[in-house]
Amino acid sequence: MTVAFELDGQEFAALNGGPEYTFNEAVSLMIDCADQAEVDYYWARLTEGGGQPGPCGWLKDRYGLSWQVVPTELERLLNDPDQGRAQRAMAAMLKMGKLDVAALRAAADGD
Repeated sequence: MTVAFELDGQEFAALNGGPEYTFNEAVSLMIDCADQAEVDYYWARLTEGGGQPGPCGWLKDRYGLSWQVVPTELERLLNDPDQGRAQRAMAAMLKMGKLDVAALRAAADGD
């Protein structure tokens, strides 16, 4: 009924609650990506084999588990002291599926 595992030095425990409990967006894992190459890598791997892309950097893997594939740059842009830059970055992010770092920067800059 339970399994313990470690990912990148972090310990996790999972419980099989039975067939009446399925994955939904209330449980998701976030991958903090250093750059666009990492975003592209994880997005491709997690959507292959039946995964489904979603909005704003979210996707579901082939098992139905939700993931957030987020470039580190997004947090910096959303927390920019210039509220106009932050708002433009947020507006751009809300229109994306897989997040595009260059497009987020361009939106923040007003390009």
